[in-house]
Amino acid sequence: MNNTSSSAATAARLILRVAVGFLFLAHGWQKFTEWTIAGTTESFAQMGVPAAEIAAPFVAGLELVGGALLILGFLTRPIAAMLTVDMLVALFLVHLGAGVFVSEGGYELVLALGAAAAGIALLGAGKFSVDAALFGRRQGAVAKLA
Repeated sequence: MNNTSSSAATAARLILRVAVGFLFLAHGWQKFTEWTIAGTTESFAQMGVPAAEIAAPFVAGLELVGGALLILGFLTRPIAAMLTVDMLVALFLVHLGAGVFVSEGGYELVLALGAAAAGIALLGAGKFSVDAALFGRRQGAVAKLA
């Protein structure tokens, strides 16, 4: 890979990770503060989410903390994988039957967030991250073996 494409890939990972992390953090924050956990639990139950009283605080926490961790680039791959699963569950349990558009309760947002989280899980945090600062040398050794 030449320097230009390497620099572009580094920038793309950072931009994607921070933007997606911010959106997840905002959604988690909304579940805690605007809707409250009680309201989120009730909403989840009405949407048919199993064990809503467990799922609501778990999802809210995952989105809030997971979003912050994505922004920092810490534990990026496992957090991004968990957020991907979060969006897949939302897609299949809640949004798929409503069509594409979010204005109709559809899946466009959860699909975009889930795909972005999956991409982050596959690509990793990139150069400008806590992961790179803590584990960079080890990741580089693994990458050379591949």
